[in-house]
Formats: sequence, structure tokens, C-alpha cells
Amino acid sequence: MPAQFRKVTDDFWVAGQIDVEDVRRAAEQGIRLIVNNRPDGEGPGQTPGAEIEAAAKALGLAYVTSPVRGRPSPEQALEVHDAIANADGPALAYCLSGMRSIVLWAYGEAMAGARGREELVGLARNAGYDLSMVL
Repeated sequence: MPAQFRKVTDDFWVAGQIDVEDVRRAAEQGIRLIVNNRPDGEGPGQTPGAEIEAAAKALGLAYVTSPVRGRPSPEQALEVHDAIANADGPALAYCLSGMRSIVLWAYGEAMAGARGREELVGLARNAGYDLSMVL
């Protein structure tokens, strides 16, 4: 079953675990950066990050890996924020459900002063995620 890509902003999308076919679909939809927030080996049947990276690079997409275990660090949030901000187009971040990816993105946005709490909570809500207790 294809992963569901959830639009957060014009430049940022989130998804649960993706596979190689999802990378192709993302490229067809204009995604230019894949952000992997899921540690390898976290669950059975998980497509390894190296396979996602190879598929992304074969399609000319940029790829960043920043696995989230627990709460993301401020450095991690800012690194991912910078990667997304400097991408040649929209980014798709993924983890198991998309929650870690949207939390990491929201932390980075807040820390960089790009968006306030209410806007971040609203954008996340519109994409199907509740960040009201996280931010």
C-alpha cells in the first residue's frame, strides 16, 4: 500500500514509512528532498534507509538522514530545518507515522524563528497531527 503524503506547507510534506515506489511517486509530485527520520531496524518490513537513499539519488533527489529516537535535539532540529530551507524544492520527511517528522520540523521552524506556536499547531492539525501538547 502506498504511503500517504500529507501536505503541511507548499514546501514540506510528511509521511509514514515509505518504500522505493513512494520515492518515485514523490519525485513525480515535485518533491526534491527526502528526509529520513526513522532509525534503521526499528520494525519488521521496514525499507532500509540505504535503499530509500539510492532510489532518491537515482531520481536526482537530495536525501538527508536524521533518525529520531525520543525527543530530537535542538541541533538536529536546526540541521533538518536548514536542509529543508536550502532544498531545491519541496521536502518529504518520513518516519513510522510521520509524527516524529512533523515534530522535528516544527521544532526547527520555531527555533529558527520562522513560525510561531499557533501557526505550527494549526499547520500540523490541518495535516492530521496534534502538536498542541508537544509545542
